[in-house]
Amino acid sequence: MRAFHGQMSDNQPIRRTLAEKQKQLRDLRETLATMKSHTAPSLRESVQKRIRQLESEVAAAPALKPGEKRGAPATDRPRNPRRRPERGI
Repeated sequence: MRAFHGQMSDNQPIRRTLAEKQKQLRDLRETLATMKSHTAPSLRESVQKRIRQLESEVAAAPALKPGEKRGAPATDRPRNPRRRPERGI
């Protein structure tokens, strides 16, 4: 069975938001801190490499102001509903 364009199995990188990257960074730091002394050095190095990559990505990302959301409408008016209201019978 062939994959269609855009399917997750197309060997494309997963795009993550800044918040997801920060969460992954926290999780990897915790994982590195809880590793036992007999953990394989290659595993430890790969986790450290990913931590460095995430730190550079987070540092390069544009900082959002607290309370500011991306993609939020610029106006304060409510959005139009997508459905039409039901008519009374």
